[in-house]
Amino acid sequence: MRYCPKCGHQVSMEIPEGDNRQRAVCPQCHHIDYDNPRLITGTIPLFDGKILLCKRNIEPRIGYWTLPAGFMENQETTSEGALRETVEECGSNAICKQAFSMISIPKINQIHLFYIAELPQPDFHATEESSEVALFALDDIPWEDLAFSSVEMTLRLFIEDHSKGSYGFHEDTIRINSIPR
Repeated sequence: MRYCPKCGHQVSMEIPEGDNRQRAVCPQCHHIDYDNPRLITGTIPLFDGKILLCKRNIEPRIGYWTLPAGFMENQETTSEGALRETVEECGSNAICKQAFSMISIPKINQIHLFYIAELPQPDFHATEESSEVALFALDDIPWEDLAFSSVEMTLRLFIEDHSKGSYGFHEDTIRINSIPR
């Protein structure tokens, strides 16, 4: 951020009194901008023992498979955001069952939260955001063609829990030196 969203004056990067991190501070009106991590919410949509994946039709990672997910909007809960993204990416109305994984990616200031979700019927289709949508048996997941490491981690945890017959909640961190695939 170069200019104050309140008064338009050029900001400077400094550590405000009582804080411990650099922030964009306006020397004119003293507004402090807190640039905090973004929350990505999504689902692991299940139907008849299979997982629904979407082939990305948008950047980043166009042409790669992913779980339906995206940036949470203001005024919605995490599960509402996950379900909205599921509709946007595969045209399906899912039912959230439980929070499953929360993965922090500090390098890119993101937190990815996935819910296990049930598809009441196999009603899904390609959308503006997904060029293809398909159900995959757990043994047929296209591991080499997954878009993001958080999706891969979530799917591996899901398969591990599925083999045990119960699903927990998993929290993890992906520490990287560059943008994750």
